[in-house]
Amino acid sequence: MTYLLALDQGTSSSRSIVFDGRGNVVAMAQREFRQIYPQPGWVEHDPRELWTTQLETAREVLHKAGLAASALHAVGIANQRETTVVWNRCTGEPVYNAIVWQDRRTEATCADLRARGLSDAVLQKTGLRLDPYFSGTKVKWILDHVPDARMLAERGELAFGTVDSWLIWQLTGGQRHVTDFSNASRTMLFNIHSNAWDEELLEALDIPASLMPQALPSAAHFGTIQPKWLGAALEIGGVAGDQQSALFGQACFSDGMAKNTYGTGCFMLMHTGDRFQLSQNGLITTAAAQLPGRPQYALEGSVFMGGAVVQWLRDGLHAIRSSSEVQALAASVPDAGGVVLVPAFTGLGAPYWQPNSRGCITGLTRGTTIAHIARAALESIAFQSAALLHAMSRDSVAGGGVALRELRVDGGACANDLLMQIQADLLGIPVVRPAVIETTALGAAYLAGLHTGMFAGLDELTAHWRAERVFQPQWSRERAAAQMAQWEHAVRQTVAA
Repeated sequence: MTYLLALDQGTSSSRSIVFDGRGNVVAMAQREFRQIYPQPGWVEHDPRELWTTQLETAREVLHKAGLAASALHAVGIANQRETTVVWNRCTGEPVYNAIVWQDRRTEATCADLRARGLSDAVLQKTGLRLDPYFSGTKVKWILDHVPDARMLAERGELAFGTVDSWLIWQLTGGQRHVTDFSNASRTMLFNIHSNAWDEELLEALDIPASLMPQALPSAAHFGTIQPKWLGAALEIGGVAGDQQSALFGQACFSDGMAKNTYGTGCFMLMHTGDRFQLSQNGLITTAAAQLPGRPQYALEGSVFMGGAVVQWLRDGLHAIRSSSEVQALAASVPDAGGVVLVPAFTGLGAPYWQPNSRGCITGLTRGTTIAHIARAALESIAFQSAALLHAMSRDSVAGGGVALRELRVDGGACANDLLMQIQADLLGIPVVRPAVIETTALGAAYLAGLHTGMFAGLDELTAHWRAERVFQPQWSRERAAAQMAQWEHAVRQTVAA
C-alpha cells in the first residue's frame, strides 16, 4: 500500500489525484459541475453534484492508475473553503443548496453584527474580518429562510458542514460528522486559540451548537470510507482547506515560509508557527493545516485579479487569442515603457481594501503598443503580489517572527517564466517553482500519510519537496523600489471620485 488518494473538491470542479510514496502524480481525473446563480450576488452549488462528481473522479482515477482501492494506504481531502452545506441527519438530504464562498447575500446580516459591536470579538477570536465570505452568516441565512429549518435545527436533526464535512458524511455512510481545524477556522464561529466552537459567536448568530461538526487536527482519523464506494474500506487520514493544504503541500511547515497560488486571483499564506498574530497591514489570520499538538497559524491575503487580467486581455481587448500567447507578446518588449496597469475591475483586495477602486492604465504615450500593455498586465500580477508579501513580512517581523526568505509558487500562472522572473526581481528574494505543482491535493495526501504512518514526520516530507526552477532576483533594490513607487502612484489614481 504505497499510494495515496487525494480528493480535491474545488469551486468549479471536483478532482481526484493518486500520488506515490514520493509525492509524484500517478494519475488524475477531473469533472466540472454547475454554477447556480439564483440572483445577482448569489452563488450556489448542488451538494449532490459535489458528492457525485467527487465520487466519479475517485473511481475514474483508480481506473486510470490501474490500481485497486486496496493498493491505497489512505485518503486525504482538500476542499473549497467557507462554502456552506446544511443537511438532515436522518435522511442525509441537504435542506438547501450549498451557499458558495463567493456569495454576498448576507451583507445585511454582517452590517447588523458590526452595528452590534461584534467586529472586534470576531477578529480577536477567529482572526477574520466580519464578512459574508465566511460560513457563519450563511448558516444563519439557511436557518432563517428555509421552511422548518430552524425548528429542525433546534431539535438536533440538522447538521452543518463545509464541503469536507459533507463529503465525509457521504463517504462514511453518515457515521462521521467531522471537520478539521483549518476549515473550521473559516466559519467565523471557531476560536482558533482554543481550537473549539465559540459559544458567544454561535449565540450571536443564533446557531444551535448541535449543528456543528467535531473539529479535529488536519492529520487525524476522520472516518472509514465504506467499501461500496471504491471497493475497499479506506481510512480518511487528512483534511484541510485548499489554501492551507497547498501551504502544507509546499512543505512550508515553519515560521516565515510562504507560498503564493497564481490562479484567477492570487492566494498567499505565510506560516507564523504557533504565534497568533493580528495583521496591521490588512491581512487575516487563519489556522494552518496542523498535526496534533499546539495550534499553528498563518497570515493570509488575496489578490482579486491575478490570471483574470490575462483573460481580460484575451476576451475584453482581444489582444491575444489564447492565454498562452501572453508571455511571448510581453517578452517582445524589454519593459512596459512606463505603462502601469492596475486591474481594479472589482476593487482592490489586500493590502489595500479599496472596494470602490476601478481599473486604470497610466503612462500611455504615442509609442505605447499592445505589447507594452500586455507586459504591464503581467507586471500587475507581480506588483499586487509584491505589495501583499511585503505587508506579510512587515507583520511577521513586527510580531517577532522572521522576514520572508523565499516564495514558493503554484497555480496555473506560475508556469509563466517571465511573470516569475518579474516577481523575483520585485521581491529581491528567490521565487521557487516546485517539480509538483498540484500542491493542494498533495498537502491533503501528505496529511493522510502522516496520520497513518506512511511518513515518519515533517522532515521526510521536506526531503521529498524539490524545486523545478529557482528564479533569482536580478534587479538592484533601488530599481525594485522605484518600480513599486510607480505602482503605488498608479494605485492612488484608481480611487473613484
